[in-house]
Amino acid sequence: MNPKELNFAYKVRHALNENVDNLPPSIAERLASTRQIALSRKKKESGLRILLTQRTLAGEAGRLLDTRLPWLARIWFALPLLVLLLGALGLASIYRHEQQRFISEIAEIDAAVLTDELPLSAYVDHGFNAYLAKRGE
Repeated sequence: MNPKELNFAYKVRHALNENVDNLPPSIAERLASTRQIALSRKKKESGLRILLTQRTLAGEAGRLLDTRLPWLARIWFALPLLVLLLGALGLASIYRHEQQRFISEIAEIDAAVLTDELPLSAYVDHGFNAYLAKRGE
């Protein structure tokens, strides 16, 4: 039951309990007999109880992992975490490599511009900007 249905059931029970003393005897007897019928049809509880002392997996794979290779079961559960960690390290190294490559390209262009003896008008020329863009590729 969701919380809304449960709240409604509590309200209905409370409303019925408030007026239980004002019911006519015939209705109270019918309710009592209906309750007895409902209780007689209730599913009986099983007398069997099992106490589990260790965690188990369902199916044949779980039985194999628990009995023969317990270390494999631990590795199996740690494997997704290991894959995630290696993926994050790989992405971080790729990002660092790309940043270093970008920095070295910018430094090379800056060094070329600073050591070159070009007039200031060359820097505002669109052809020069195209040359720099093509050289940076």
